[in-house]
Amino acid sequence: MAYKRIAVVTGGNRGIGMEICRQLARKGARVVLTARDEAKGRAATEALVEQGLEVLFHPLDVNDDESVRRLAAYLKDELRGADILVNNAGVFRDHKRGGLDVPMQVVRDTLETNLLGAWRLSQVLVPQMRQHAYGRIVNVSSGLGAMSEMAGGYSAYRVSKGALNALTRIFADELRGTNILVNAMCPGWVKTEMGGPNATVPVEKGADTAVWLATLPDGGPTGGFFRDRRLIPW
Repeated sequence: MAYKRIAVVTGGNRGIGMEICRQLARKGARVVLTARDEAKGRAATEALVEQGLEVLFHPLDVNDDESVRRLAAYLKDELRGADILVNNAGVFRDHKRGGLDVPMQVVRDTLETNLLGAWRLSQVLVPQMRQHAYGRIVNVSSGLGAMSEMAGGYSAYRVSKGALNALTRIFADELRGTNILVNAMCPGWVKTEMGGPNATVPVEKGADTAVWLATLPDGGPTGGFFRDRRLIPW
C-alpha cells in the first residue's frame, strides 16, 4: 500500500482551512486538522469524517511553543511525521485602522499569529520533512501583503502578510535542493467569516491553489507567490 502523505492544516476548523482539509483528504492525504478551539476543531473534524474522509484532530495554538511541541511529538510518534504543512491560521483585527492609529497590541497580536505562528510551525516540522526527503509548505498569504499592491489601511494585517511573503522566500532558498517546496498563495476575497458577506470568491476556489501547492510533484516551483495557480508579483 502506498504511504499516505501526512498533511497538517492550521486553523482548520472553518472557512478556507476546513475546505483545504476537505480537498486534501479527497486527494488521498491523511489530514491532521488543527485548531485552537478544541470543541470547534473536533466538530469540524467529525463533519469531514462523516463525509468518508480520513481526517484527524489535534489541538494547536500556533502562538504557544509548548502546544507546537506537543503537535510535533504526536506527528512523529503516531503518524511518522509531517509531509505537508499549510500555514492557514490567521487573524484580521485592524479592519478600520490606519497605520498611524492602530494600537501596538493589535500589531503584536497580528504578527504573533500570522507571521510567527507560521515561522514556529515550520521550524519544528521541517526536520521531520528532511527525514523523508519530501515536504510541501504552503503559507496562506494575501494580495494585501504584496508590495506591488501596497496601500494604506489594514496596516497590521498588510505588514504581517508582507513579512510572511518574505519568510516564504527565505525558507525556499534555505531548503533548495531538499525536495521541500515552500510557496505562498493568495486565496482572493473569499466568502468566509473573515471575508465577510460581500466577498466574491467561493471557498472551494479559495482553497484550490493551496491544495495544488500542497500536492506539487517533485521538481515543482518553490519560492513563489500564487493566486488561481498563477504566479503573481510580490
